[in-house]
Amino acid sequence: MTTSRSAIPKAVLYYSPQSVWSSAVLLALHEKGYGEDEVDLKVVDIDKGQEFSPTFLRLSPKGGIGHILYYESLTTLSAMVPTLVVPLRGSLASDVASRFKAISDTKKEQALIEFLDKSRSASSHTHTTSSAPAPSLSPATVAFSSASNKIIDSIHTDEVSPDYLRYLNARDQVSLQELGKSLVPTIESRRAAIVGYLSDCEHGAMRMSEKTKAFWREKQAETETVLSVFNRNDIDEYLSRSRNMWEITIPDVLTRVNEELIGPYALGDQVSIADIHLSAWLFHLVRLAGGSPSDDGDVAIKRVENRIGNGFVFPEDFLSAAFSPFTEEKAVARSKLAAFWDAMKSRSSWKKVYAS
Repeated sequence: MTTSRSAIPKAVLYYSPQSVWSSAVLLALHEKGYGEDEVDLKVVDIDKGQEFSPTFLRLSPKGGIGHILYYESLTTLSAMVPTLVVPLRGSLASDVASRFKAISDTKKEQALIEFLDKSRSASSHTHTTSSAPAPSLSPATVAFSSASNKIIDSIHTDEVSPDYLRYLNARDQVSLQELGKSLVPTIESRRAAIVGYLSDCEHGAMRMSEKTKAFWREKQAETETVLSVFNRNDIDEYLSRSRNMWEITIPDVLTRVNEELIGPYALGDQVSIADIHLSAWLFHLVRLAGGSPSDDGDVAIKRVENRIGNGFVFPEDFLSAAFSPFTEEKAVARSKLAAFWDAMKSRSSWKKVYAS
């Protein structure tokens, strides 16, 4: 007896459009060719603190764990999104009660993308309905795997996450004031959500464990600390940390990543799992530097160089040219990251994820 597609439970991806690693998972979904009837996409509005809700915490008990900003009590309160809820393989038949698992661990984004890569291939046993190709994103050799891991590990540290850098994107009092205009309403909205959940518990509108309530109180305290910075407390320490991040830490990470790139993609001519991670990270970094997905590679990378300042520039050590049998166009020396940006920008996955 054949099970109809409609009877098979879908996976559900909980994601935030604002989250850098949510966009990485979306890129992976498109690159692997998953059909629209295979995965439901549900937005978690982290600007309103939805990842702190009891419903989301049941899926991702570590929801809301933040990244340290510049001392232990100050965090960006980043959500534990994306989270992928998948039906277990033994519970897909229509006559069996479906059971689900939320893919979640300390390196969730890597786990999600690896899962998506392995779950749709010529040898997978999933009930995929898409007719699109399912190219493997895993590196083909040990050497490529090593290079891929170096790139991914370099950009997956908390301190260089664009979700975190969003809060450190000011290097003087004027820019900090401007940054506060955009961030303070969001932080206050998140605080209000947490206060609301605690109030509901206090007045008996909901019953939650003491562990959950303690978690909410911790997050409430963290939002208060973040707000204190934009209320002009500890400004000198904030600015010192921000300058160090943009002038030392980010250039160091970018230099190490650039050294590992082959071009035009991370590992050469084929898209790999490293490209998924790097393109999402670089896109959000460029956006923090004032760029947009419509920028060409040279413009996008120049924005980052200017944001870093102090004369920082990438070496132009990649030769690229659009091939045409009718012209004798000469190769042009560019930075590898600029060539990488253009290569990813031309892909349909990029256009779907970053269209808006």
